[in-house]
Amino acid sequence: MPELVYPPVIAALKTMFRVLDLRITIEGAHHVPRTGGAVMAANHVSYLDFIFCGLGAQESKRLVRFMAKQSVFTHKVSGPLMRGMRHISVNREAGAGSYNQAVAALRRGEVVGVFPEATVSRSFVIKQLKSGTVRMAKDAGVPVLPVALWGGQRLWTKGRPRTLTRRHVPITILIGEPLHPGDYEYAGKMNADLKARLVALVDRAQREYPDQPSGPDDAWWLPAHLGGTAPTPEEAALLEGKPPRTAHTT
Repeated sequence: MPELVYPPVIAALKTMFRVLDLRITIEGAHHVPRTGGAVMAANHVSYLDFIFCGLGAQESKRLVRFMAKQSVFTHKVSGPLMRGMRHISVNREAGAGSYNQAVAALRRGEVVGVFPEATVSRSFVIKQLKSGTVRMAKDAGVPVLPVALWGGQRLWTKGRPRTLTRRHVPITILIGEPLHPGDYEYAGKMNADLKARLVALVDRAQREYPDQPSGPDDAWWLPAHLGGTAPTPEEAALLEGKPPRTAHTT
């Protein structure tokens, strides 16, 4: 089936990035296989993360099919685009159907994009990972690529106004070495290793980021353990109405 929607959307986004002069750094793009199925598992700090994660697969000429909540597909503007790009709708009340659709896509040789934290992290620290990411990789027999995204939260994130016209913002995309399901007897161990890899990649992206807050009022996009004023993981959990969990920060 021809790709009638995805390529024009990518072209339009790249034009916007040039206009805004976003300073995009991509490292590890060679880990994305040029053929065959794979899961790209990214941290979640921004509502634009699916765009930046997808950019990481461009060098390998792959189109990533992202799993996204059902409301995005029913929206009058985003819905037709999401369906046209063949992304995967996630109904959290009936997750088995979405899961099976993702596994089928992986078995067909598609690259599927997943945010294992399920929601944007207000603390900008990796939260607990849902196990579905590694389970679908094991069921389909495909690798999982950990992906660290950083900088997009300065444009649009949870609890902050959108600043989509902000110029010269650095965006970091780090793609780590794949985890192969055949190396793991149990999904739990693979999920723990995925989290450890994501934590390390995100920490590196944060510490090597070329910008610093311009002052106290601009420190909101930096995590608390690096001197920023973002909520701590415990404070973020309370904002979400959930009991706090102990979170790794290094």
